[in-house]
Amino acid sequence: MAMQERAVRTRTSLLRAAAAVFAEEGYVPSSLAAISKRAGVSNGALHFHFENKKALARAVEDQAADAVRRLVQPVHGAETGALQAVVDATYGLLGSFLDDIVVRAGFELGSQHALGPEARMLHVWHEWVDQTLHRAKAEGQLAPGVSPGDAAKAVVAVAVGLRVLAVGDPRWLAERRIAAFWELLLASIAAEPGRIRVRPRSREQAHRGRSGARRPTAAAPRQDPARQ
Repeated sequence: MAMQERAVRTRTSLLRAAAAVFAEEGYVPSSLAAISKRAGVSNGALHFHFENKKALARAVEDQAADAVRRLVQPVHGAETGALQAVVDATYGLLGSFLDDIVVRAGFELGSQHALGPEARMLHVWHEWVDQTLHRAKAEGQLAPGVSPGDAAKAVVAVAVGLRVLAVGDPRWLAERRIAAFWELLLASIAAEPGRIRVRPRSREQAHRGRSGARRPTAAAPRQDPARQ
């Protein structure tokens, strides 16, 4: 039992270290030696758990996808309606780009097509937004003629774009900028834009879902501009 617990701790340390290295350096320049050093384990221990760098990156991507699934679960069953759920989940995802190293690494791996054309984390996000906006249409929350699929693509594209812009300036993820985007989009797609809240109810809601994936202590601290 003690050996199994130690193996689990080692694997967890490796995944957290790999997420930090992939997020900071990218997939191609990163090395297994740098990851094992950051995790404080030997190269032999790393290869015991992961055959190669691709297998390690795939495991990080899977964790990032799971983090997104956890993030959308609380809002998926919310009584506020499907369209409001998408707005609220957007704050959670964009906030996770700031302070969840696993989600950040999953985005970097996906945007670099490091593991092939399918970015698992973004695929999970796109699929959920698409399904939820189809539910919003069924609930009568979308304006006549609005395509849920096209609206979903717009939401995903803006989320990705804001993350890319925030690399150079974290203020792109400020609450006021996210709210401005939603005010603009809702005016075009919502049947009753005024009934949809464009800001999170509270700071806790803006950060919902982020605690599911732990941050490595080695990760560089990020500024949180959520209230700028």
